Amino acid sequence: MLKRINPIISPELLCELHKMGHGDEIVLSDAHFPAYSCNEKVMRADGSEVSDLLKAITPLIELDQYVTDNAVMMQAVEGDTLPEGLVEEYTSCLQDGAEISFIDRFAFYERAKSASCVVVTGTTRKYGNIILKKGVTPDFQ
Repeated sequence: MLKRINPIISPELLCELHKMGHGDEIVLSDAHFPAYSCNEKVMRADGSEVSDLLKAITPLIELDQYVTDNAVMMQAVEGDTLPEGLVEEYTSCLQDGAEISFIDRFAFYERAKSASCVVVTGTTRKYGNIILKKGVTPDFQ
C-alpha cells in the first residue's frame, strides 16, 4: 500500500495518471455517460462519486496552467439545468484558482474520444462529467 494515495484510486487508474503527459486528458464520468462508445480505454469506479475521485486525483497531478480549459464540464442542454451545487462541489475539489469551463454535449463527447481514458463512476446526477487536462509538474527543490 502506498502512503498518501487515496485508496479509491485503483492501481490501474494510478498507472494511467502516471502515463499521462502534458496536455493529456482524463474523463471522470457519471453513470449515464456513453463511455464505451466514446473511448477504447474505460475504467470502472462504480462505488465512487466523481467529486471523491476529483479530491483523490487533484493532489497527484497539476492541471495545465497554459490553457483556460483545464477542467471542462458539459453545459446543460437548452431547456435543462445543471444540478444545484454540482459546479461548486467540483470547483471546490480543484486546485486553487482553477475554474471550470463548459462545452456543448456533443463537443464533450468528441473531446472524450481523444482522452487517455474514461473513468465511469457511480455518480447519477445529470451532467456529472468532467474532463481534466494534465499540466507540467513543478520542479522539486
